Amino acid sequence: MTAISFGPTPARRDALAKRIRFLVAATITYNVIEAGVAITAGAIASSTALIGFGLDSVIEVSSAAAVAWQFSARDHVLREAREKSTLRIIAVSFFALAAYVGIDAVRALLGTGEADRSIPGIVIAALSLAIMPFLSAAQRRAGRELGSASAVADSKQTLLCTYLSAVLLAGLVLNATLGWTWADPIAALVIAVIAVKEGRDAWQGKGCCAAPATTPALADDACGCRPGCECCN
Repeated sequence: MTAISFGPTPARRDALAKRIRFLVAATITYNVIEAGVAITAGAIASSTALIGFGLDSVIEVSSAAAVAWQFSARDHVLREAREKSTLRIIAVSFFALAAYVGIDAVRALLGTGEADRSIPGIVIAALSLAIMPFLSAAQRRAGRELGSASAVADSKQTLLCTYLSAVLLAGLVLNATLGWTWADPIAALVIAVIAVKEGRDAWQGKGCCAAPATTPALADDACGCRPGCECCN
């Protein structure tokens, strides 16, 4: 019986890998700028949420760099071999962010300091809210088609930046317009909780199925998905 291939062809895999490398480079470039603005503005305004957002940008750069390292390999087999290490780096990055932001947010809620309003922070949060969804969606589509859990995990890191931008923007606006200083550490705690969840998923390798099987007998369905994966969703 002739084996039927359900996965992308070698040429298509190479094209998808090239696309992921481009998207990762764009993500790194934007996040370097975002991190510099957010951390500087956060330090000036004593904003835990804004500093946490900036640190998330730094961690996102490390996450994207890990994926860039994985996809720097031209050989598909070598890229797959680097997958687990890349996922571990992404997961640890999430946990580190959650620990720092969570501790600092609790300290702020206990009255160790109040955040000032930050117009630069509001601007960078709004820009990220507009830009990040497009980068995330493009990388997620490519990662799912390629069957790369690390590329999908990194796209979720980028998507997390979208959620964090919305939370941060709400906290900064409430503080700036209504003087609700507690909104800043609450926003930071939300950031920490989301980071823990995404870190756990990355550590467990969730987010994408393995590369599709080459024969129907080895696959759960035509896409080769296994329970809990998202490649074919």
